[in-house]
Amino acid sequence: MGDTWCRKRSSELRQYHKNYQRETWSQLLSFLSHEGLSNHGKVQKPVLKERFKSFNAMFDEIHKTQSTWVVSDEQLQSELRVSISAVVIPAYRSFLGRFAQVLDPGRQTEKYVKFQPDDIETYIDELFDGNPAQIANPNSNSSIFNRRRP
Repeated sequence: MGDTWCRKRSSELRQYHKNYQRETWSQLLSFLSHEGLSNHGKVQKPVLKERFKSFNAMFDEIHKTQSTWVVSDEQLQSELRVSISAVVIPAYRSFLGRFAQVLDPGRQTEKYVKFQPDDIETYIDELFDGNPAQIANPNSNSSIFNRRRP
């Protein structure tokens, strides 16, 4: 295989990576947008709650699906995880830091803030392993992960 073939394949792989990130993670990140959350400078709690709920549901679904996917090339697997983490974790940390205190402390916060940034990182690190994993309900008495191993 010549250099031209390798460069072409590498370029195609980078394009697939970009497309994957845009298609999978852009919608999730849209739930973390500050747009439409405030009305006359006051955060609208129902909208905020819906954003957290939507983020949680979509992140659960992505994790459930993509933890079963297998990326056997360790370098590519690592690059995917790093690039996802580099986009999702800072956005989530910022959104959480700015808006979590708007929710009533205690029950409301626990109900809508399902993840801490470190949890997000842990779950991203499970993607592409081929191991079905389910994120447990944090309000249950179960462990963090409920796993079904083949």
